[in-house]
Amino acid sequence: MWLLAIKAMLADRGKLLTSLLGVAFSVVLVNLQGGLLLGMIQKASLLVDYGQADIWVGHQHMTNVDMGTFIPERWIHRIRGVEGVAKAEPYVVMFAQATMPDGRFENVVVVGSEPGSLLGNAWVMDHGDSRAVRKPDGILVDVCDAARLGYPHVGDIREINGQRARIVGMTNGIVSFTTNPYVFTTLDRARNRYTMGVPSDGCSYFLVKAKPGVELKELCRRIRERVPNLDAYDRRTYSWMCMEFWLTRTGIGISFGLAAVLGLLVGLAVVAQTLYASVNERIKEFGTLKAMGADHSCIARFLLAQALANAFMGSMLGLSSAWFIGRVMSTPRATVMLTLPVAAGSVALVVVVCLIAAWLPYWRIRRIDPASVLRN
Repeated sequence: MWLLAIKAMLADRGKLLTSLLGVAFSVVLVNLQGGLLLGMIQKASLLVDYGQADIWVGHQHMTNVDMGTFIPERWIHRIRGVEGVAKAEPYVVMFAQATMPDGRFENVVVVGSEPGSLLGNAWVMDHGDSRAVRKPDGILVDVCDAARLGYPHVGDIREINGQRARIVGMTNGIVSFTTNPYVFTTLDRARNRYTMGVPSDGCSYFLVKAKPGVELKELCRRIRERVPNLDAYDRRTYSWMCMEFWLTRTGIGISFGLAAVLGLLVGLAVVAQTLYASVNERIKEFGTLKAMGADHSCIARFLLAQALANAFMGSMLGLSSAWFIGRVMSTPRATVMLTLPVAAGSVALVVVVCLIAAWLPYWRIRRIDPASVLRN
């Protein structure tokens, strides 16, 4: 019965192609929409994910790495005295304005780290060495932001907050969620030259490295107890908080999710209608099978085989198409992150819809009188 079901499905190539395209369309849309959302939202926590710090300490109720409030740097001595802390460094993340050679202005995010440790500095380079940021007036900018920054090269000069800045290296793919270019430099220049409004004894965060074997959540608790005016989160927790901020407090999550759901429903509707119509058009053939001795379990296996075959072939076509389109579309600015959970979820949903669409006519087939087929 399984082989007969597959042969019958392959015989009607027009309906087979329609149902396969519907399944593939649904799978492609869900994976691409989900991949674009994941690729975009992970930029909200790039500094956290790749900043080398085990724990981020900042103002109370901090939610987003790019939008912090200044805290007194003198509190860092209390954190360094907490048991389990190996290193703690001040860190500045602050918006500023850069002037291009043609007179244009561009808002940038200045990121300043301690020159000794460079904890939180750029982590992937396209040209130059990230340690070159220690040079006088040195800054690092990203190649993906070249058009916005006047197509700079290593050695070029820009003005940030009216101060001279020399590009000593180009990063690769370090782009912010807010679309404002990141500019990496040292802590002193970020605080005293390239930004305005930063207190001379203030910073945005304290980056903490824990001693080997220390439980991070327990260390965060001890830091909060030592400095009650601050919040402390391990890297993974704060990374999720940054992404959740943009997903829940803006329309990004809703818009992407709604587009994916609507596309999925359209594709699944095509699949369900095609499978349902295919079964209904073969009512007499099912009656003939019953007249030849096929019982209800045989009919059920027949329908189940066709539904699973449609779901499997369509899903494989959809996943391979999504992978190819994702590779072509993906850029550092608009990354498409195709993940196994999203792919598995899309396939599972397609399988369920195919089973339901093929199973609904089963109850009509059960009521067919085989004698009526013979009389006809």
